[in-house]
Amino acid sequence: MNLIIVAGFLKGPKKFSLPDSRFFLLAGALGIALVGFGAAIGVGLSGLRSNGDESQVAALQQEVSASRAQAEAAREAAQRDLNAMAVKLAELQAQSTRLNALGERLTQIAGIEDGEFDFSADPAVGGPDDSDATQIAPTGAHLGASIDILTHQLSIQTEQLGLLESLLANQELDASLLPTGRPVVVGYASSSFGRRSDPFSGYNAMHKGVDFSAPTGSDILAVADGVVRFSGRRSGYGNVVEIDHGNGYVTRYAHNSANVAAEGMRVKAGDVIAKVGSTGRSTGSHVHFEVWLNGQVVNPKQYLNAVRG
Repeated sequence: MNLIIVAGFLKGPKKFSLPDSRFFLLAGALGIALVGFGAAIGVGLSGLRSNGDESQVAALQQEVSASRAQAEAAREAAQRDLNAMAVKLAELQAQSTRLNALGERLTQIAGIEDGEFDFSADPAVGGPDDSDATQIAPTGAHLGASIDILTHQLSIQTEQLGLLESLLANQELDASLLPTGRPVVVGYASSSFGRRSDPFSGYNAMHKGVDFSAPTGSDILAVADGVVRFSGRRSGYGNVVEIDHGNGYVTRYAHNSANVAAEGMRVKAGDVIAKVGSTGRSTGSHVHFEVWLNGQVVNPKQYLNAVRG
């Protein structure tokens, strides 16, 4: 078999003569080698491509898992913040309710006219639009801090208003315990406080109270809230009722035809505690009224002329 090779680097064609069997063997061996080499390259490239894809997929999966974990953590943190804000909002609402109740109570105690403070409406506010000023959008952290500050301020204000209510209530209580007004509904002052001529001896003597002439059996009234510390008979006074009003004040009602209030009884201003009479050292039907302050008898005039609010 003749084999002719033509190439530019050869001066001319080259002719080879090969036996037929050798040619086919050589060609077959060459073909098998080429096929094997190509298959080996293909397998190698395929392996490299497969390994690269798997590593990239694994890396992507790790990134997705990490992002998912971060998103879940952020969601949980946001939910915790929302829950915390919800709790703080509930605290603020409770504080607001207490402040409204205290405000209404204070307006009643202080006698403020209706309508001056409307605790059911939002207070009126306003101001110019300062567009040139730097405006900062609120964030969750800012809102949380603002809520904390407001909660603290409301707590302090609630405590202060509570103390103020106690003071006003005590003033109101003190007023109810202060002897005020006359001990009888009907009748007139027949003898004043101070030195006078004694109706029995004629000598100049100290009269420790004010006498109110009134019909026998008419009502004798407590002039302030208090507790009956004595109900019985005393020498010269006849039937007597004594009321302790606290703060050093004691009132005495004497010459009664009958005592209505018993010892230890709590009474309020205006309650009927006895009936007008003429028991003891008396010339006629009347009530002898005394006021004592810190163990000393005082002129009842200033209390008789006072008007209870």
